[in-house]
Amino acid sequence: MLILGVESATNQVGCAIGGHEGVLASTHSARGKQHAEMLAPQIDFVRKQARISLDEISVVAVDLGPGLYTGLRVGITTAISMAFGLGVPMIGVTSLDLVAFPVRFTSKLIMATLDARRGEVFYAFYRQVPGGIQRLGEQKVGTPEQAASELQAQGSDALLVGDGAIKYEATFRQDRRTEIAEQGLAYPSAASLVQLAHAQALREEFVQPWDLKPVYLRLPDAEINWNVRGDQ
Repeated sequence: MLILGVESATNQVGCAIGGHEGVLASTHSARGKQHAEMLAPQIDFVRKQARISLDEISVVAVDLGPGLYTGLRVGITTAISMAFGLGVPMIGVTSLDLVAFPVRFTSKLIMATLDARRGEVFYAFYRQVPGGIQRLGEQKVGTPEQAASELQAQGSDALLVGDGAIKYEATFRQDRRTEIAEQGLAYPSAASLVQLAHAQALREEFVQPWDLKPVYLRLPDAEINWNVRGDQ
């Protein structure tokens, strides 16, 4: 079973291919808002690096968000088109799960955070469990102060990971039990997407392309601005 993973929910765009042998090839880059222009060449690049043809792909996995609306839409649309074209099922994984996954070996409480713009962050809490991590409660969007307050209420040593923690480090550092992960772990990883998707594929947790639901947590900026204009 070979899985193509597509990730574009943040400033970074990435894709990877892997299966039971692990991740065979992956690539990531960040060039402003050029998600649509970059994804197709990246997919072709990882395909060549993995030395496979597209018709060998049996599952397409995609980051469902939350994230930046335009990039998220590009990634999901591309992934759905690939799945339709190849006639294969899909698996969706959330951005915060992908951010938390690389630090799954810590014994500390994990808080995954992503910059949501407009002075807010997307965030969720996780704990290590045998074989990986488990999300504790729902994914949320709020101010860094709200997230820091919830973190403090947990009352335990914590490892914060994601670009939201880095951007608002001063706010989160007020709790001395808090450690912030390195910059290299700031964004969701396409390699992590393939790894998590493979575990779900073994459990046959597939969805059809038309049933795939993105996770927004809030309205897109353009829709919010339109609603505000309508209220004036």
